[in-house]
Amino acid sequence: MTRSRKRKLARVQAKSAGRIFFKATPVASALLACMPAAYSQERTAENAGIEEIVVTAQKRAENLQDVPVSIQALGTAKLEELHITNFDDYAKFLPSVSFLGDATGGPGFEHVYMRGVSSSVLENHSGSLPTVGVYLDEQPVTTIDGVLDIHIYDIARIEVLAGPQGTLYGASSEAGTIRIITNKPDTTAFAAGYELGANTVDHGGIGGSIEGFLNVPLSPIAAIRLVAWDEHKAGFIDVVPKSYTFPTSGITFSDAPFVKKDANYVDTRGGRMALKLDLNDNWTMTPSVMGQVTTTGPGPFAYNPAAGDLDTWQFFSDETRDSWMQSTLTIEGKISDFDIVYSGGYLARNQHESEDYTDYSLFYDRHSGEGAYFRDNAGHLINPAQHILGRDHYTKISNELRVTSPKEYRFRFTAGVFLQRQLHNILQDYVVNNGDPLGYLPPNDLSVQDWPGSLWVTDEQRVDRDAAVFGEANFDFTDHLTGTAGIRHYTFDNTLYGFYGFGAGFPYGPGEGVLTCFAGSTAFRGAPCVDLDGKSEGSGNSPKLNLSYKFDPDHLMYVTWSKGFRPGGVNRNGGGILPPYLPDYLTNYEVGWKTTWFDHRLRFNGAVFDEEWKNFQFSFLGPNAITIIQNAGQARIKGIETDLEWAATQGLTLSGGFSLLDSKLTEAYCPGGPSVCLAPGQENYAPSGTQLPTTPKFKGDVTARYTFAVGGGYQGNLQASVVYNGPRWADLRIIARDDLGEMPSYTLADFTAGIEKNGLSAELYINNAFDSRAVLSRYAECDIEKCGQISVYNLPETPRLIGIRFGQKF
Repeated sequence: MTRSRKRKLARVQAKSAGRIFFKATPVASALLACMPAAYSQERTAENAGIEEIVVTAQKRAENLQDVPVSIQALGTAKLEELHITNFDDYAKFLPSVSFLGDATGGPGFEHVYMRGVSSSVLENHSGSLPTVGVYLDEQPVTTIDGVLDIHIYDIARIEVLAGPQGTLYGASSEAGTIRIITNKPDTTAFAAGYELGANTVDHGGIGGSIEGFLNVPLSPIAAIRLVAWDEHKAGFIDVVPKSYTFPTSGITFSDAPFVKKDANYVDTRGGRMALKLDLNDNWTMTPSVMGQVTTTGPGPFAYNPAAGDLDTWQFFSDETRDSWMQSTLTIEGKISDFDIVYSGGYLARNQHESEDYTDYSLFYDRHSGEGAYFRDNAGHLINPAQHILGRDHYTKISNELRVTSPKEYRFRFTAGVFLQRQLHNILQDYVVNNGDPLGYLPPNDLSVQDWPGSLWVTDEQRVDRDAAVFGEANFDFTDHLTGTAGIRHYTFDNTLYGFYGFGAGFPYGPGEGVLTCFAGSTAFRGAPCVDLDGKSEGSGNSPKLNLSYKFDPDHLMYVTWSKGFRPGGVNRNGGGILPPYLPDYLTNYEVGWKTTWFDHRLRFNGAVFDEEWKNFQFSFLGPNAITIIQNAGQARIKGIETDLEWAATQGLTLSGGFSLLDSKLTEAYCPGGPSVCLAPGQENYAPSGTQLPTTPKFKGDVTARYTFAVGGGYQGNLQASVVYNGPRWADLRIIARDDLGEMPSYTLADFTAGIEKNGLSAELYINNAFDSRAVLSRYAECDIEKCGQISVYNLPETPRLIGIRFGQKF
């Protein structure tokens, strides 16, 4: 058959497959019917199609379009074009992803959700494991108190796998997985590059960055890659003057020492070193180490609308320091035709933070006159305002060994074993020391024993262990029809041990602290005794079934049934009053499509899904603002998500996507039973039909990029991006919604103009060009029914940012 006849036959087959696909997928039909027929022409050098994307979502390298999983991938070029440097930047362009910051609001403390699988924003050190797993290359880096905010530079791609990924990725991938894939050392060629940037923020200060990488072949079998970055992000939240008078003592407390402009700056420094060593023709070893230190200024990242636009009041420092190091070893090779991969990682993370807790202190003094108990050793009333000094130390050790059969086989499989141990040492010190320290000697011994000035101390050790064996097999029934079946058998063993609570002399603390210490217990680290020793363990299976049909090389449809899980854990409560909370499960029914059209000029992927979330873990504040986790009722999430890229004309590319969700309770949430929840003023209640929090019903983005030739051999580019995020709620419970209000929708627009030649590039860009005051998160300093009466805070998108950057690659 001649080449022209082959091309003609391929076009006929594509049209036939397209007719079938249009009938099966009305959304695709409606969209593509609008595309001009001119783009069904052959690709030429002057009329190239979109770039092929290779992903490793199924533990093997495959074309994105051949993987029957809902995946959005941002490659190196896209990451650079969108000026993505951190988690907030890339989450903005992922329709299936939403997130919330906690009370500190700084980088590294965000909690991430996918497909609307979210029930609560009370995520803390003794709370539930995340529902979304985060991986750096082959190693999991998910931590409980927030996603690891890895600086994005010299990154090959970010893969976002929506829906349960429990078969291959296990616990904490209940709703999805985010994978950050670094560029690896290359033994074939020297390469280097750097970028310099400077920017200014409206209502704020001046920022800048310097980044660079170096790839050096050491020999025909070895290479090293070095990467480093140093970035300063300007602050834009101002601390303005304010005074509070505590009613019991009449003491007036001013924030004058902390009044400051642009108080929420961020400094990030880090680096990565990787070595590639080809042991022989079949085996390669890649050790690497990556570390980063992030420090934030003395101010919070949220503003208080009562204080003014981008203004807040602050009576203590809100500084944070987040440092981490990840060491990894990956060994890849072959035994016969089978690929063998061992991946081991060790993550150590340390967080030091201070947090203003004045709102909580003011509420309790106004509400119950608690300030009468805050006296110094001479018996004089003192300022009862509290602040928190926290230290968190994490270690995560993970090991995975797997074998993968050749992808050319009709029957293919991936199978392996996985072990992981996460340790979290927790220290939180609630301090009252405002010139006159809290009494710690009789008869005014309110301080925790041996902790002068500390009203409350949390000193705990949390250990989460899980192990699994997993396998996923594919079988080609025909040249077009493939079936996939997978299962993961897992066990988990989670413990929480240590001390939390008040000192013996505090009158409101008989249920927590020194008075509830176990008989015969001795000091635990710096704490006076042990009043917490809990354990949760279990096992189960996470299955998956998938059937995919490939009409031709460019059109694929699939159906999936899969199940994700999240392990149970320990409730922090004195004397074991509350039992451990149980695992929760997400069952996913999905129909998806992967298609390319018009001779690879348009890629249109998407999925329609229906998910059932049973016995989901819900966190709320109990007595003395202690987080309690209970298995609530059930929820259902129905939705559609899409991803599109279109080479519309020579030089003009359009890309984007959207998610449309209907996520709501299918039975009432009521931890105390119907008789309790129907009582007037019940805080922990949400009726059936309540929309799940944090995620909008609609989120979408579109980017247009135009490249063109400029005189002298230069290449110019113009780019515009628009992101829309619909309204959403910050809490599940009805009373909390009434107090916090609905977070409004927002639209963000970014623009870029650049020029490049022979590896040199320069760009001018504007982010949030219309200075939208987008609310990313909303919260009170403690439980909304308490602190919400004092202040509610909005975590905003960075105001208008104008920047330039210059780069060079060799």
